[in-house]
Amino acid sequence: MNEIKLIEIKEEILSDNDLFAQELRRKLKENKTFVVNLMSSPGAGKTTLLLQTIAVLKDKYKTGVIEADIDSMVDAEKIREAGVESVQLRTGGFCHLDSQMVRQGLEALGSDDFDLVFIENVGNLVCPAEFDTGAIKNVMILSVPEGDDKPLKYPLMFSTSDVLIINKTDMLSLSDFNMDTLYGHISRLNPKMEIFEVSAKTGRGITAWTDWLTRQMSDFLK
Repeated sequence: MNEIKLIEIKEEILSDNDLFAQELRRKLKENKTFVVNLMSSPGAGKTTLLLQTIAVLKDKYKTGVIEADIDSMVDAEKIREAGVESVQLRTGGFCHLDSQMVRQGLEALGSDDFDLVFIENVGNLVCPAEFDTGAIKNVMILSVPEGDDKPLKYPLMFSTSDVLIINKTDMLSLSDFNMDTLYGHISRLNPKMEIFEVSAKTGRGITAWTDWLTRQMSDFLK
């Protein structure tokens, strides 16, 4: 009998996605549309952080949001209520977005007319880190209640993200979360990572984050 063939499906899928993501990023740069891929666990505060960020930047940049969920349109409706255009990608069971899904979202949004687009990826610290969405910057949120050991458990997410936002710092006094321990883990995984300590609930630290984003936008839009 012939030898059984082994086909590495995941490797092929990731390779195809990476090529498509590179092309998408090239088009975004041509159109001067700055796309931020926002990732976190469920409940870490992605939507609340987005609303705080939008409140600061929406009058400066034409801003849109691509929401991704396995089901529901709750978050997209919240964004729309804040006065920003949004589209909902219902993944139907997929635990991540890839570059082709993002392309569909950008086309539905009409991204050529936007300066800044946020992708609110599916709540998950595993799958979203594996798939390049074509975004210009990858940003992850870690909330204080999740603990300071997450870089040890999800190293790929921390390694592939450009920015870490430590959210819910207003809860530090109620937990054993240790900032020095977290920073130590990150320095070994991704020493170039930008880190912002914020409370999306109270607004603490939001200005430092939006100032950084404004500087990135200014360089990108030149």
